[in-house]
Amino acid sequence: MDFKEATDILTRRITADEIAEAAGVSISSIARARLDPSSSAYRSPPENWRPVLARLARERIEELMLFLGNLERR
Repeated sequence: MDFKEATDILTRRITADEIAEAAGVSISSIARARLDPSSSAYRSPPENWRPVLARLARERIEELMLFLGNLERR
């Protein structure tokens, strides 16, 4: 693993596309749910948003733990 690969892994974020796919909704639904509630385009977030984001965070944590192990072994 070189520096670029390591920093790409470390700076990877969970995208709105990934959230939409995991929640089973459209990307526009996620975008609208992120708007200020006073906006006329605002929509409520998906009902299952908490467990979906928790699962995505858990997956990211596991990925980072593997990454950490790889860094510390070298």
